[in-house]
Amino acid sequence: MIALATALGALSACAAPPNFVFIVADDLGYADVGVHGCKDIPTPHIDSIASSGVRFSNGYSNHPFCSPMRAGFLTGRYQHRFGYETNVPYDMENPNLGLPNDVVTIPERLKKAGYTTAVVGKWHLGAHPSKHPNKRGFDYFFGFLGGGHDYFTSDLSQSQHEGYKAPLMRNGAPLGVEGYLTTQLSEEAAKWIGENKDKPFYLYLAYNAPHTPMQAPEEKLKQFASIKNKKRRTYAGMVSAMDDGIGMVLKALDDAGVRDNTVVAFLSDNGGPEPHNASDNGPLRGTKGTVFEGGIRVPYLVSWPAKLPKGLVFEQPVIALDLPVTALNLAGAPTDGPLDGVDLMPWLTEGGDPAGPPHKALFWRMGNNGRKDFAIRQGNLKFLRQDDLTAVFDLSTDIGEQSPIEKKSAGLMAAWEKWNAPNKRPAFHGFGTYHQKRKAFYQQLEDEPADSPR
Repeated sequence: MIALATALGALSACAAPPNFVFIVADDLGYADVGVHGCKDIPTPHIDSIASSGVRFSNGYSNHPFCSPMRAGFLTGRYQHRFGYETNVPYDMENPNLGLPNDVVTIPERLKKAGYTTAVVGKWHLGAHPSKHPNKRGFDYFFGFLGGGHDYFTSDLSQSQHEGYKAPLMRNGAPLGVEGYLTTQLSEEAAKWIGENKDKPFYLYLAYNAPHTPMQAPEEKLKQFASIKNKKRRTYAGMVSAMDDGIGMVLKALDDAGVRDNTVVAFLSDNGGPEPHNASDNGPLRGTKGTVFEGGIRVPYLVSWPAKLPKGLVFEQPVIALDLPVTALNLAGAPTDGPLDGVDLMPWLTEGGDPAGPPHKALFWRMGNNGRKDFAIRQGNLKFLRQDDLTAVFDLSTDIGEQSPIEKKSAGLMAAWEKWNAPNKRPAFHGFGTYHQKRKAFYQQLEDEPADSPR
């Protein structure tokens, strides 16, 4: 009888809808995690997500830079479907700048399935009150609205401006940075998990690390003193602090007794902007802001101890849009309306062997100085236009995109044009003009010594 009760209890626990913790790093290099071969920056907690679950060796972001990627990641749709192709200007007065209010978000869908929802960290999807996270499906928000933040300081007098020292917010109430921002975000996420462990939850933990400004705690600079390059030393400290924070979050899940039934995903919003922040994209060509592999192929790890195999390496191409759609299906949340991501579970669970890969093709489009750079990956072939180069590469033999192959691209171009036809033009001009106005401010951040803490 005891054995039967135990078995029934286990079945009941497995039947409960899973929790979701989706962790996004900011500007992390493809080769800057241990599971991708990094030697100078230990990332044991990030690596543990792969060892306890699945590493997607061909995992992609849906955009080569920050804000548009997040717009797609929080909707499960290619952001081009609703005209979100540029980094949004920070404007508290303009309700048209940011994630459109008529686009349904993943947390809004999950709430209909009984989930409680939270975002901790970077928002970057609009600063007008109608765009705030609490108005877009999140019950709880702790973080900042803009595209970046100082890691040590907030100035409460900057509440009406973006500034990298603008106040943090807890559900709209301003407050300052306490200690080191990456650690503060991690502690907040861990605390929230403990407070919400008795109901299904969705936590979007959006670190701004290792995005500039290049700032690391003194103890981290000492830990990586053997790294001679000053910027790389600071970068290492920033990545290590984020890994420590992810360890806090995983421990909070263990302490709450919910780790087995929580889907934990980790990825970067785009490739590393090497050498801008001293990141390393390894064998990949290009950086953040390009449709080369170095701009869009990212660390992409998923763990769900109750269901997923341990240590699986999944080779077929997937995209960030797949994670939110997979979550909706697992949660039994509404999936009506257009979604571009794919539920990955049929490919990952034991015995799952669907005919064909998750996607027939993956697509990218990016405005660049008035022109459109684009890419399509179909099987192992990738056709792209980047700057003055238009070429086809075979990624199975040329991951570094060094040797264009002699292959007609008409079929690939036709597939891309079919995908692109219903997409909208960019709804706003983006960050360029705003960036020019604040050029001196950002340059000051970049010129600060990279190996000194605040």
